[in-house]
Amino acid sequence: MSRMHNPAHPGELLREYLPETLGVSESAKRLGVTRQALSALLNGRAGVSATMALRLEAALGTSAEMWMEMQAGYDLWLARQLRQPKVMRIAA
Repeated sequence: MSRMHNPAHPGELLREYLPETLGVSESAKRLGVTRQALSALLNGRAGVSATMALRLEAALGTSAEMWMEMQAGYDLWLARQLRQPKVMRIAA
């Protein structure tokens, strides 16, 4: 599996799925979340939880797995940008 270089935060893709005419407040209402929660996700200040992935699946016709995999990929990429602690190999 190849590693992505600087993958998009899931909120960036979510922006493309939401109709511009709907607005954040109405989208949040339809998802059953607060405007603040959806805004945080759209602006990359929060990640996609399993619950949110299920909401997006139901509302958008996408798969929850797609959102979770995108979030995991983004989180791993972020973690790889940090200095890693020295780890000693554990032999079996």
